[in-house]
Amino acid sequence: MSETTQPDALLLPVLPLRNSVLFPMTAGPYSAGRKGSIAALEKAAESADKSVVIVAQREPEVEEPGFADLHPIGTRGEIKRLIRSEETVEVIVEGIERVRLESTEREGDCLMARVTPTPVVLEPGPEAEALKRELVSLARQLRAEDSQFGTRDLAVLLDQVEDPMHLVYLLATLLELDLAQAQELLAASEQQAAMRLLLGYMRREYEVRKLRRQIVGEAKMEMGREQREYLLRQQLKAIQKELGEKAPGASEVEELRERLESAELPAPVREEAERELTRLEGMPAASPEHGVIRNRLDLILELPWARRTEDHLDVARARRVLDEDHYDLADIKERILEHLAVLRLNPEARAPILCFVGPPGVGKTSLGKSIARSLGREFERLSLGGLHDEAELRGHRRTYVGAMPGRIIQAMRRAGSANPVLMLDEVDKVGQDFRGDPASALLEVLDPAQNTEFRDNYLDLPFDLSRVMFITTANTLDTIPGPLRDRMEVVRLSGYSDEEKLEIARRYIVERQRIQAGLGAEQFQVPDATLLRVIARYTREAGVRELERMVGRLARKLALRIAEAGEVPPTIEPELLGELLGRERFRPEEARKDLPAGVATGLAWTPTGGDVLYIEAIRIPEEGKVILTGQLGDVMKESAQAAQNWALAHAGRLGFRPSPGGIHIHVPAGAIPKDGPSAGVTMATAVASLYSGHPVHSDTAMTGEITLSGLVLPVGGIKEKVLAARRAGFRRVILPHDNEQDLEDLPDTVREEMEFLFAERIEDALRAAIPELLPPPQEAATEEVGGYRFAPPMGNDSNAPRGSAE
Repeated sequence: MSETTQPDALLLPVLPLRNSVLFPMTAGPYSAGRKGSIAALEKAAESADKSVVIVAQREPEVEEPGFADLHPIGTRGEIKRLIRSEETVEVIVEGIERVRLESTEREGDCLMARVTPTPVVLEPGPEAEALKRELVSLARQLRAEDSQFGTRDLAVLLDQVEDPMHLVYLLATLLELDLAQAQELLAASEQQAAMRLLLGYMRREYEVRKLRRQIVGEAKMEMGREQREYLLRQQLKAIQKELGEKAPGASEVEELRERLESAELPAPVREEAERELTRLEGMPAASPEHGVIRNRLDLILELPWARRTEDHLDVARARRVLDEDHYDLADIKERILEHLAVLRLNPEARAPILCFVGPPGVGKTSLGKSIARSLGREFERLSLGGLHDEAELRGHRRTYVGAMPGRIIQAMRRAGSANPVLMLDEVDKVGQDFRGDPASALLEVLDPAQNTEFRDNYLDLPFDLSRVMFITTANTLDTIPGPLRDRMEVVRLSGYSDEEKLEIARRYIVERQRIQAGLGAEQFQVPDATLLRVIARYTREAGVRELERMVGRLARKLALRIAEAGEVPPTIEPELLGELLGRERFRPEEARKDLPAGVATGLAWTPTGGDVLYIEAIRIPEEGKVILTGQLGDVMKESAQAAQNWALAHAGRLGFRPSPGGIHIHVPAGAIPKDGPSAGVTMATAVASLYSGHPVHSDTAMTGEITLSGLVLPVGGIKEKVLAARRAGFRRVILPHDNEQDLEDLPDTVREEMEFLFAERIEDALRAAIPELLPPPQEAATEEVGGYRFAPPMGNDSNAPRGSAE
């Protein structure tokens, strides 16, 4: 609140009202018949500013009210129109401002009042904004359920009104308020008090109108069934008589014909629709084919053959919308803005077909909604997960009972425009069986060269899908057929670091869950320390889906306490998490601080993000035998054999002599299948550690594939793997030298916090993981380039034997 100087008092004529109130920023017609009222209006009309004070009487029976008979708060108005008749004066007055009556005096028949402007005290802030939004929402609801409330332009007017008090007074004029309620609202001196008062009035009005509709509905239902049928039959006879006794289905055909004439259809489609309509006209309503033709015509007339939404080509606005809805994801946002810029230069440009690939919970589906909002297009989503029947996409042929259009055409009908954003979710989980291959059907849908004339089996007419912006989502590309993958532009969404999750929780999750729990901003406060504890101890995921569940659970717990105990501390400190969320689900990695010889820590990529795998090796008595367990795939089995053979072939260089017996390599969590070309370095390190007896550094994780010649090959999923290592507590990571450029995808905090060692050969990885096995040469020191440490290569040591253990 702010202090204001007391304005000067004004001496103005007074128009006392018996049973109504004029609000500021509103206008109303009034009829004056008393001598004093007529004199006041005529005096005001002769003044320069045509000002008059409108104030309500305390008792309507008083003919000549004085100061004591008037309410202290009124409204200074301006006469917009005045019409004189023999006995009355009709005026239209527009309210200007609230005034307080200080005193009154008479000048002949005219009552004059000395008034002081009394503006409402404004209280801007979140609470005022929340009250304003509630008022607007309730007004829209009243208008939607009762056409008698307000006018058609009410929705537009609500959007245009920015002043909260203007909104309050405008809505008050639409309610059936008695004099006491209206005067109480006018007398409210503070903005929020007035808004709360009006909110109570509107809620009561909503309940009254709802009850009135219920009473009317019950009264209508009391009419007997026979009476209703009789009235309906009489009405039907009258209609048929007026139409010249046409057949029962004639009106239906006429309706379809009118819709067909007004529809914008391509020439071939119009020709087919007219042919079908002619068939329908000569077909009995009892014919089985009658319903099929009718449904097909309805589909033709409802599809958006030519209707399009206008694209919002403002790049700055689109960037703002994308930034509002999603944190980071700079590459994806840039790709959308590139397409927007192309549309500005070439409106006929075809939309890209994007495939968002990433772990669950990283925002693939919600990103599609944001793209549609930024472009100003309609958004439709259909899930392909578990889809086995090709007809679900292409539609059923009309010869089948219960035939329906395919999901693509149904989505276009729901969208209502020819250029929506259409999201095909879970495209990697499409099935295949005797009913066909839906993935093959998608080839036509997602091919810009073919989808200009997409034919649905039910519709059986060419429909143009080239203006549709298709977005597909997947957790992995491995299960997507090659030809289908070739039609899509793959955009990868990696997992989030803890810092990124914290920022997402700050910006979106906490506020969203607070609103869903019905808590005020002052009732639910989650400090950063608490969020970090939830991220580290209660979730372990690439996305933020589980984090949102945990924050939602905190909000519900707090709501429960408020419901039971009233006021509770709004700030959730880290110490309260055990009480609210239960015991911690995850703890910092402490189980393997000291690794025995033969155990190495590897990093793996999974569809749900990165993961840490311990690879264990022990000796067994069987000579030359290699046992591999842990549900390993063929690629990992080959990596294990290559790692063992390389270690045996270079035993002399590594400083150990092979002992008789075999080896057993195991990857724990045997119930989970594992495969992929990135475990070679970890296998070789585990085998070398076992044979040499030197343990691997417990703070070091690694990834990379190997060859028999000792090269370390690059692998994928570096960001996910590094984030998994960081979550598990590792601070050193060995990576293939060719993956150095992939570190640019990591957040700056992760790059600064962790140590990365790059290896070109297996010896480089062993030197970094087991320094006791291969100490660095005297002349070679660890090289640091661009902030990263490189393990010195073993080089071409002329003293090291090659190709043999001896």
